[in-house]
Amino acid sequence: MEFKDSQAIYLQIADYICEQVLLRKWQPEERIPSVRELAVSLEVNPNTVMRTCELLQQQEIIYNKRGIGYFISGDAVKKIKQFKKETFITNELPSLFRSIYLLDIDLDELKPYYEKFKKSNFK
Repeated sequence: MEFKDSQAIYLQIADYICEQVLLRKWQPEERIPSVRELAVSLEVNPNTVMRTCELLQQQEIIYNKRGIGYFISGDAVKKIKQFKKETFITNELPSLFRSIYLLDIDLDELKPYYEKFKKSNFK
């Protein structure tokens, strides 16, 4: 995994885990790889992965079965979408709107690009 300098690694790992759930690669109530397995596969310190798991537990996206591991919550998809929508609207949308405004782009102009993106990336 390529990490960006603009965001803490544990948050990027959280995004990765959430993406696996949203893409249905990891299903609700399914066990996720262990902290050690994730640390090895992502080439990070296990403490970083542990910090990610603590964050995702606080968000009720994963839960811990003591001695067994972490599992995806039954309503994780709903919680992830809610959390990511709030984050997107707060952090990314203002910048996007600024660019749209400065470039005088009509929102209707963007629809074909969005449809093309969906078709090419989510088949």
